[in-house]
Amino acid sequence: MSNLLAIVWFDSKRFWSSPLRLVFGITQPLLYLLVLGAALRGGTYAEISGYQAYIYPGVIGLSLMFTSLSAAVGIVHDRQTGMLAALLVSPVSRLEVAGAKIVGGATVAWVQSLLLLPFSPVVGIGLTPLNLIALLAAMAFAALAFSALGLALALPFRSVIVFPVVSNALLLPMFFLSGALYSLDLAPPWIRYAAAYDPAAYGVDLMRGVLTRQFAIAPALSLATLAACLVCAGSLVMLQLNRRNV
Repeated sequence: MSNLLAIVWFDSKRFWSSPLRLVFGITQPLLYLLVLGAALRGGTYAEISGYQAYIYPGVIGLSLMFTSLSAAVGIVHDRQTGMLAALLVSPVSRLEVAGAKIVGGATVAWVQSLLLLPFSPVVGIGLTPLNLIALLAAMAFAALAFSALGLALALPFRSVIVFPVVSNALLLPMFFLSGALYSLDLAPPWIRYAAAYDPAAYGVDLMRGVLTRQFAIAPALSLATLAACLVCAGSLVMLQLNRRNV
């Protein structure tokens, strides 16, 4: 456990070494929430108290995905510098390394996304202690799944220049298909079909549901899907770490 916590602390400290990273990390989510949300709040998505309130959980999901993938770049950097190889030949088991990297990325993403919570009253969402706790738990679970997916995607790459390009090419489709900005019930059938295979859709609906008590997807299905993503992606991380040429 001490080895796991040490790796998590190292990864978290590295990511937050620059305070500007925290500030600019929420710039894109706030643009969606405050600018796009304000421009479109006269539309049809007024299920809570306006369009900005409706997309608020989706913006949190964007922050979790974006930060998880950004944190995953660290393992590509570790491979370039030889730090990953040194870690893998240390007495720390590869299961601990995989678990710590996933938890570390999730922790970074979760804490980064907490910066969006003070904006909830601005968009008309009142957080009670009960739904705040439920939201924090949903955020943490989604962050673990996104972190595992990010690491599974990052490990095959050996360049910190190439991986961000590829990850951004996958991030935006995942976000736009998740129903973060619109109701999937009103989307064309092909979008609903694609969203069924998008882990972000389950994370966003879970967070939206704990705020509104209205779930488009059964909570048990969302939890099971995110858990399956975590297990499958975590297994891929383990398989890649066990390769001799890592």
